[in-house]
Amino acid sequence: MQPHQNRRERLPSYALFAGVLACAGLPIYINAPKFYFDEYGISLATLGVVLFGLRLFDVFQDPALGWLSGRLAHRRGIAVAIAGLIMGGAMVALFAVTPPFNPLIWFAIALAFLFSSFSFLSITFYAQGVAKVANSPNLTHVRLASWREAGGLIGVCLAAIAPLALGHVTLTPFHLFAWLFFAASLVAVIAMQFEWTAQKPNSTFDFRAILADPGSRRLLIIAFANSAPVAITSTLFLFFTQYRLEAPGAEGPLLLLFFVAAAISTPFWGKAAARYGYQPVLLAGMALAIITFSFAAFLGAGDVGLFAVVCLFSGAALGADMTLLPAIFAAHIATGPSDAGQAFGLWAFVSKLTLAIAAITVLPILQWAGISSDVAPTANALTTLTFLYAVLPGALKLIAVALVLTAPSITTFQKHP
Repeated sequence: MQPHQNRRERLPSYALFAGVLACAGLPIYINAPKFYFDEYGISLATLGVVLFGLRLFDVFQDPALGWLSGRLAHRRGIAVAIAGLIMGGAMVALFAVTPPFNPLIWFAIALAFLFSSFSFLSITFYAQGVAKVANSPNLTHVRLASWREAGGLIGVCLAAIAPLALGHVTLTPFHLFAWLFFAASLVAVIAMQFEWTAQKPNSTFDFRAILADPGSRRLLIIAFANSAPVAITSTLFLFFTQYRLEAPGAEGPLLLLFFVAAAISTPFWGKAAARYGYQPVLLAGMALAIITFSFAAFLGAGDVGLFAVVCLFSGAALGADMTLLPAIFAAHIATGPSDAGQAFGLWAFVSKLTLAIAAITVLPILQWAGISSDVAPTANALTTLTFLYAVLPGALKLIAVALVLTAPSITTFQKHP
């Protein structure tokens, strides 16, 4: 792709918008629970229950947001601008505003607005990608996905390192991060303002056609199975670093390494899929994730260097998941009559369902095992943490591998995605 073609197709704008969305995703899934655990002493079990309720609400509203995205297809620019302002404001409320009442209730309200706006923007953004490829003869789903997911991963890298970097200039790094995120949201909305092409609104709220299609149904099941390991490791990453590795303060650099590896790997996975097909390349990425995470089970206090290697290769494996699976689903949806907004509403539904399940299971299990903010963890607690973080995700990934191996909908798009 030549530079002038990129400008004409505005792919950098897609990368920027994806990066801002990803900056919201990291605090939602990793930092927010740990922040309120540390700052306000809310127990892990309580946070787990609240997160489960919020994510369950988020999960079941995604199909409705997919319908709303289709209903507002002729006014997507305005809808995106409003949702962007809400998302930025919710981030400020979550991290930069001292709760004016019960911190747990404030946490729930701020996250509810953040979840909803983030979800609407993500669904609309991915649906617009389907329309973008359909109207761009020289653009493919995997190339758009490479730009989009690389931008998203760069955004995650910035969000991962921001609290550590900002901690050197302010005593409240998350406060400053929230305001910078608000500003970035405005810039991203402006950069994408000409991309929200007006389309005929779809007012039909019916997902039966999507679920009745065997290919769509199988890909949604794969998304669910493949998201489970990521949901668990995202929920437990900060706890594993602090308690198992005994390396508080190393979280930022390790997260940065993880997501930089993912970002760098995305164009290579995309090129490999174009040459060898989606299925074998996706399976290679999954195998890399399983092999890499098996080593994390043997790490202990002080093994930060070895864990950095795990982050490097598992990040590269994540690049395959984030680049190929959405591209496969988008390519499949583009071949049928299904509304893209509603289809990606279901895609978000199954992906986030794993986050809800992870929140209600692993956090209470950690508390039951003895992980506490004011008591040193026992050997049993550390063993439980290691099992949940390093062993269980690998086992769940094997289920996803089996589903990919038997998925005819993936082999349909084997070449030239």
